[in-house]
Amino acid sequence: MSNQGVIFKQCGCQDPASGRPLGKSCPRLAQGRHGSWYFHMSVTNLMGRRERVRRGGYPTRAAARQARDEVLGRSEGQTSHAWTVAQWLRYWLSARVGIRPTTRLSHTQYINRFLIPHLGMIRLAELTGRQLTVFFAAVAQETNRFGQPHTPTTLAHIRTTLRAALNSAIREGLIPDNPVRHVELPSRPRVHALVWTPGRVADWHANGIRPTIAVWTAAQLAAFLDSARPDRLYALWWLAALRGLRRGELAGLRWADLDLNHRQLAIMRARTTAGYHVFEGPPKSAASMRTIALDRHTVAVLRQHARHQRQERDTAGSRWHDTGYVFINRHGDPLHPGYLTHRWAALVAAAGLPPVRLHDLRHGAATLAHLAGTDLKTISDQLGHSSIVLTADTYTSVLPAAQHKAAEATARLVLDAARHDRHKISIVARRSRMTARKAQKVSPLTLATDHDHHSSPAISWTPEAISGRDNREATT
Repeated sequence: MSNQGVIFKQCGCQDPASGRPLGKSCPRLAQGRHGSWYFHMSVTNLMGRRERVRRGGYPTRAAARQARDEVLGRSEGQTSHAWTVAQWLRYWLSARVGIRPTTRLSHTQYINRFLIPHLGMIRLAELTGRQLTVFFAAVAQETNRFGQPHTPTTLAHIRTTLRAALNSAIREGLIPDNPVRHVELPSRPRVHALVWTPGRVADWHANGIRPTIAVWTAAQLAAFLDSARPDRLYALWWLAALRGLRRGELAGLRWADLDLNHRQLAIMRARTTAGYHVFEGPPKSAASMRTIALDRHTVAVLRQHARHQRQERDTAGSRWHDTGYVFINRHGDPLHPGYLTHRWAALVAAAGLPPVRLHDLRHGAATLAHLAGTDLKTISDQLGHSSIVLTADTYTSVLPAAQHKAAEATARLVLDAARHDRHKISIVARRSRMTARKAQKVSPLTLATDHDHHSSPAISWTPEAISGRDNREATT
């Protein structure tokens, strides 16, 4: 076998007599669509050792050759630092372990959709910040599936993927510096949750304009819960609205995680989606593994949900699957997270309320807790945030009632200060008037200079003295 390996075609047909695979000797391989293409070669791995690589299932010889060349180029790059950006990105993604399926899917999409088409042929060691600036400018001019230019958020996510891949290349000694850190991107406007005030509701009805992130008032949430009470997932909507659980946490909640006697539940896992496929694993972060306190009414709602679930189990009989999940379909199987999103939208529309996303209930739960007087640290623990700063910056939109309360308190502070100052002024003015009245009681004709302060004797202002003073002033 040469350094380039071999490319061959084979199939899965078996010898009728012996039952053994025919492999490369099948007579039908001459037919264009029969069998598939493989390559077999020896390469040097990252540890400097030779290993054999055999891969197949390619529809054409050209596809097998391209796959072989990528593996060969990767092997050469490990020793000669001749990696291309495309080769390194594919290797980096395949070698990553311990990342969430959703994270892997997003990295894959950004690599295949943007990075490889624009930068794939550039040598990894020759990639510069100037090239990346041109690349991001070109991506910003492209359009997404809605026909709109890519947002600053999309550009930031692409940069996150590329930065992680290039940092790994630095650790491998393939490049000395990460050129993406020199790239400046448009700033991402931070979107804050807005409350559905009467004015925004009227604008939505008239023009269809809605906030990006919207939060119901307490009255609107109460109206939705009253409308959704007959729904078999009423307990799920209640938990999402009052305790702020994520969609995946609700879908992955098990009865074993609930302790209704002590009024608490534990978040131990989440059911998330990558594409349409469902993956179950640990929650979003270490801080997301938490214990949440429950009020007595929430416990009553969950107990009622358990009774309904037992009735559905009795009705299903042998078709029932005892999976142990809290929120299930009518046969006991866990729900697809995407179903919760669609069901939520239908219930909101049926209630006739302004739209909010299912995830926006987390914003609302934080806002309601803040309005009820809960401190930010407790709210942060309830939501599973790693930092109280994230809670303060993102989730604590203040409801109108709290805004009015804050406005009244601010005005009261100023008015109290003004009243205190006016009281002081009135006291000083009263004292001044009293002093003036006392002064008016003394006749000007009896005033005399202070004998202790002046050496001249006291003079009485008689009419003759006054006439003499006037004559002296006229002469002067």
